[in-house]
Amino acid sequence: MTYPVIPADLGVTRQVLAENPDMMVVAFRFKHGAEGKLHNHPHVQSTYVEAGRFAFTIDGEEHDLGPGDSLVIPSNAQHGCLCQEAGTLIDTFTPRRDDFL
Repeated sequence: MTYPVIPADLGVTRQVLAENPDMMVVAFRFKHGAEGKLHNHPHVQSTYVEAGRFAFTIDGEEHDLGPGDSLVIPSNAQHGCLCQEAGTLIDTFTPRRDDFL
């Protein structure tokens, strides 16, 4: 199944790549300077940088990530990112983010 590309934030799109009730894989594409606003959710999230450069904040701690880097965001952690070089994040959520369907 092919899922639509949806605007997420200014300069950011998201596209579900695969999902079932236990897990979801989503591509987030960022333009330079776009921001993933600070937020939290009960899902555990892993982020893999397919391309680009991102400054992440997780519970006040800064992380600079580039191509091939990844991290895990714990459940309910306050997190967000700033895109420093246009690129794509591949995020996995467990359980599935039903709000993305």
